[in-house]
Amino acid sequence: MVTRQKYAGTGVQVHGDSAHAVATSGHSYYDVVVVGGGSAGAVMASRLSEDPFRRVLLIEAGQAYAPDAYPDAVRLQHIIGGDSAHDWGYSAEPNIYGATMPVPRGKVLGGCSAVNAGVAMRAPAGDFERWTAAGLEHWTAQEVLPFFQRSERTVHGDDAMHGRGGPWPIHYLQDDEVSDMQRAFAASAVQAGFAKVTDFNGEQPFGVGPYPMNNRMGQRLNTGMTYLSLDVRMRPNLCIRSQTLVDRVAFDGRRAAAVVLADGQRIEAGSIVLSAGTYGTAAVLLRSGIGPAKDLLDLDIDVVANLPVGQRLQEHPFFYTTWAARPDRLGLPLPPVGAILWARSSRAAANVGDFHVSAVHYGDPQASPTGAIFMLALALTRPRSLGRVALRSRAADAAPIIALNLLADAQDRQLMVEGIELIRRIARQGPLASMIAEEMVPGALSSSYEELEAALPAALDIYHHPTSTAPMGGACDVHAVLDYQGRVRGIDGLRVADASAFPDVPCVATNPTVIMLAERISQWMRDANG
Repeated sequence: MVTRQKYAGTGVQVHGDSAHAVATSGHSYYDVVVVGGGSAGAVMASRLSEDPFRRVLLIEAGQAYAPDAYPDAVRLQHIIGGDSAHDWGYSAEPNIYGATMPVPRGKVLGGCSAVNAGVAMRAPAGDFERWTAAGLEHWTAQEVLPFFQRSERTVHGDDAMHGRGGPWPIHYLQDDEVSDMQRAFAASAVQAGFAKVTDFNGEQPFGVGPYPMNNRMGQRLNTGMTYLSLDVRMRPNLCIRSQTLVDRVAFDGRRAAAVVLADGQRIEAGSIVLSAGTYGTAAVLLRSGIGPAKDLLDLDIDVVANLPVGQRLQEHPFFYTTWAARPDRLGLPLPPVGAILWARSSRAAANVGDFHVSAVHYGDPQASPTGAIFMLALALTRPRSLGRVALRSRAADAAPIIALNLLADAQDRQLMVEGIELIRRIARQGPLASMIAEEMVPGALSSSYEELEAALPAALDIYHHPTSTAPMGGACDVHAVLDYQGRVRGIDGLRVADASAFPDVPCVATNPTVIMLAERISQWMRDANG
């Protein structure tokens, strides 16, 4: 029987035969349906469809562009966060200071890898040691390394640590590729006692240096371009369905049997993988009856599995220190993102770097008294605060409730102040000091701990790395929704593969680790032939 499907590469309609989609009881059937075509979903669809006899459907709520036809908003490196046409439009609930903030998420084939800064830094060994110490099996640093390597294509670093032939190109910026300010920042950080790092994805990742990026010539290379190349999209056993919103998963007893779209269409599947992101995956699970029983019953949703979905949301808090520069010394403000210090706070474990300081050319020059400006942005990458994701209603198109609970834990506020003081120490010495005319935010008059803590709301933001709303965990972990292979507890045929599956937030930008996770889970599915 012939069905009509939309080919994502061109937007034209093509016919699929029984090798592509077959009819069962009037509904399409696939061996695997992947929900969400972002950083993880694109990897899952690409890898699972490498087996020619496995019929794979990838469903993406946003637009699907041909690999060489992405518009500027989701292609150019300097446009971070996309635009309204490629965003879900979510906002977080008021924080402890009473302020709300947008939480941009990519709504396009490639997902957040199409709207992020392009940073390609892996989670370090300490993150995996923490996860395994808490009871999660088969996620040691040694076990995940081959999957980082499988994803990567780079000429940089040692063969023992890096991949040479993967789909995802990584370029390590060199000193002559970053701005004068970013070079000065790195030199001043070294003068302040931090190590110079030449490979943030090597065995000694903590210190300062230019970023590894998955950008080329100012263009962001998202997973919709790289993992879903034109050749991959032409596979007869892969169908990509764009601009299609998924409502929920339907079950046959304790087995996931189908995906139900927002328009009511039902697509039968042998296996279902949710890769809709930290917010989207949690919402689909909850609408499907998987989540805290009381919350589901309050919305008249039948409980399929009473699991703690959405209860351990984490996000990196971010604070922009802003500096008026001397115009004759600042130099060309490009690239916008170029160098980083990865350091340890006074509370960090020995193998965890929980401070990021990014030297970035953000800010409006007209806001500076000198007409020149830059920022040194602080992120706390191992926060203690936990947030929550819940349903606002049962409607598939209703934005979920996103309560980040940013800086609710007092230690997080203390460490943010410590990080600001670290930045000031770097800014007072070396070549960076000669570029600075004055400190604008938080401002030189904010000198005591109390004054700096009071200044946090003035430039507080997020790093855009939400995780852990459907976390993996060991058999005795009461917070776990998934087992170590991303399988939903107590449910057959349903997995999660995206940042929601992390047991907690890693101490780094999440995108490369999300891609690795999808590589690993797709391999388990291929090994199990499911």
